[in-house]
Amino acid sequence: MRFAIAYSKLNSAGKLIIEEFKQLAYAPQIPVIELKKETIFSEDISEKKYPELRNIDFLVFASTHRSEKGNPSLSLHAPGNWRNAELGGQPGKVCKTSAFVLKYLFQELNKNYEDNKEKLSEDYSITLEVTHHGPLTQIPCCFIELGSTEKQWGDKEAAKIIAKTILSLQNFTNHIEHPNWIPVIGIGGPHYCNNFNKIQLNSNYAISHLIPEYALPLTESMLKEAEQKTLEQVKEVLIDWKGCGNSESRQNIINIIEKYGLKHKRIGKVKK
Repeated sequence: MRFAIAYSKLNSAGKLIIEEFKQLAYAPQIPVIELKKETIFSEDISEKKYPELRNIDFLVFASTHRSEKGNPSLSLHAPGNWRNAELGGQPGKVCKTSAFVLKYLFQELNKNYEDNKEKLSEDYSITLEVTHHGPLTQIPCCFIELGSTEKQWGDKEAAKIIAKTILSLQNFTNHIEHPNWIPVIGIGGPHYCNNFNKIQLNSNYAISHLIPEYALPLTESMLKEAEQKTLEQVKEVLIDWKGCGNSESRQNIINIIEKYGLKHKRIGKVKK
């Protein structure tokens, strides 16, 4: 897979991840893009401005993660906005992404953490996040983040785990290696996706975009964005049934999915 990495010179965790990445391997074939603005507001990422992005299949943003609780975490998600765009991007628009790349990276992130956690000074949670924030790019992409406070943003061993995970993409070719993976969209649940984490890690389902409960009610345009901005052919939607509001909200989700012509399944029926 031809991939590139982008980070902001204003972002401490992003810079540290790139430092660790460069120490791991001399890989001139992997472009590393330094952004002048904060990553989520860098709307001008294009082949015209960065010629080294020509013919790139996938772009990985290395960045900080922030949360109110400040829990140590290594997280992964696709960027985009289901409704408003307070944190970059455009309202109601999400980025192209790959369900297979996200699944592969999430599995590698978990593996690399387990292999190296004894080197860390504290425990980290490994989690997917729902699709959120900018920037909006034309290149398929995802964010991989180190969080959630300055202490973790300066953790070299944690940054190295993320760097190893990004570097592993050079071993990922395409879906031919994973004929049993099923590309899906996820709907429902909180921002941190405990239920979808287990599915992404242990099942045959490969999740691309995640629409959280706080972004509901679902609209046909939201479902269309998620489906059309997934590189693989999506035929099914997984629903966190308990995390989809009241019965009216749930029925609305079912109606829209069926009208759009996709199958659906509650996550409780997925083996994980």
